[in-house]
Amino acid sequence: MSKRSVEMKNMKGDGEESSSSDSSEGVGESKIILKQRITLVNACALIVGTIIGSGIFISPVGVFREVNSVGLSLIVWTIGGFFSTIGALCYAELGTTIVKSGGDYAYIREFYGPLPAFLRLWIALLIIRPTSQAAIALTFSSYLVQPFFPNCTELMPESSIRLFAALSLIILSLVNCMSVRWATRVQDVFTAAKLLALAIIIIIGVVKIGQGHYQYLEPAAAFKGTTSDIGRIVIAFYNSLYAYGGWNYLNFVTEEMKDPYKNLPRAIMISLPLVSFIYVTANIAYFTVLSPTEFGISNAVAVLFGDKVLGVMSWIIPVFVSLSCFGSVNGSIFTSSRLFFVGAREGQLPNILAMIHTKHFTPVPAIMFNCILSLLYLVSGDIWSLITYFSFFNWLCVGMAILGLLHWRYKYPDMERPVKMHISLPITFFIAAAFLVVMAVYAAPKECLIGACIVLTGIPVYLIGVRYQHKQPKWLD
Repeated sequence: MSKRSVEMKNMKGDGEESSSSDSSEGVGESKIILKQRITLVNACALIVGTIIGSGIFISPVGVFREVNSVGLSLIVWTIGGFFSTIGALCYAELGTTIVKSGGDYAYIREFYGPLPAFLRLWIALLIIRPTSQAAIALTFSSYLVQPFFPNCTELMPESSIRLFAALSLIILSLVNCMSVRWATRVQDVFTAAKLLALAIIIIIGVVKIGQGHYQYLEPAAAFKGTTSDIGRIVIAFYNSLYAYGGWNYLNFVTEEMKDPYKNLPRAIMISLPLVSFIYVTANIAYFTVLSPTEFGISNAVAVLFGDKVLGVMSWIIPVFVSLSCFGSVNGSIFTSSRLFFVGAREGQLPNILAMIHTKHFTPVPAIMFNCILSLLYLVSGDIWSLITYFSFFNWLCVGMAILGLLHWRYKYPDMERPVKMHISLPITFFIAAAFLVVMAVYAAPKECLIGACIVLTGIPVYLIGVRYQHKQPKWLD
């Protein structure tokens, strides 16, 4: 972090008594810190592996159903990739200006103070991270079990699915506890596996186009029946952005990157265009085999694609989807634990979560806490509705971080910025993020209201547990 940034942080006077807000110095003195072990290759694998989960194998159906058009769905996927790349580049500037792990939590704390940052942390801690990990783990388990029930997927034993999901969370949490290198190697291997699966789909699509199977991609057919409903197009765009989710996860581990000033923007410039290319070409490949009608009624378009072209080897698609989800769970665990670690280091979570293993240099308590919360959601009821409640909140926090970047550009024009994007990029991205928040509230006001009420429950928790912690009775310590 630049000297000017540190000075401004000290000028804020947020009133928190905890000394852990300056813990980077205290931790540094004891030499028990998170080591810089994430290379450029690891960083690319973390971004690609986290973004490419089940989304590209499932979400294409959601996009197509909304726009009812092959051509427009491909345009939506292209714009989604371009939009995510712009956001990631803006976060590259944020991550090299404020060199702290924790992502938008760290940036919101710098820009707006401790309370808004705590609310971001509160919802990430209680809802967003554990529910998303539980959901991806369930998807992993479902596709792992599916080849054993080829003709009766609705009869797959739910207990077995939840058991395998729980085992995946426990095993990956233990791997992350034992070694950063092990965790990054797992990410590298499973990222390679999912890229291989998508390469198979894309190559088959290229072969089919060479054989003349592109009737659904010709302009007249591609745009036939295209919707003119702006609301449905926006929902389709949301569905594509769900598949691109994770483009900002590298910022949660900035402190553990080797040479972050160079490798953070490099990893983004390599990974986001690669993911965008893969997503668009994979969708093109789907339409060389599947008709729009088949595409629209499928719940797992990649599996149907495999059934039609791979014959007896069709089982490899659900297995690859399962492996893809497994890698995404690993990436989410890796980054989530760092978010909770930074929150504790800043004095906004229990100090135990800021502890680091003296031998493995991993935030073991934060990893295990994250695992326990995910397991609790795994055995609970409908976690998908909880995820729906907070889709607007994620974009609200991202927009706040970008707005803070713009404010600092104006207020501190001479601040050292190792990476500096053209001003049009953060302005464009902020406007788009604000539009997504407004549209989310317009399209689902009830869900957003429930989500906002849950967010506000963090205020009394902050006042009691953080702001006025020093005024508590001794028996509460």
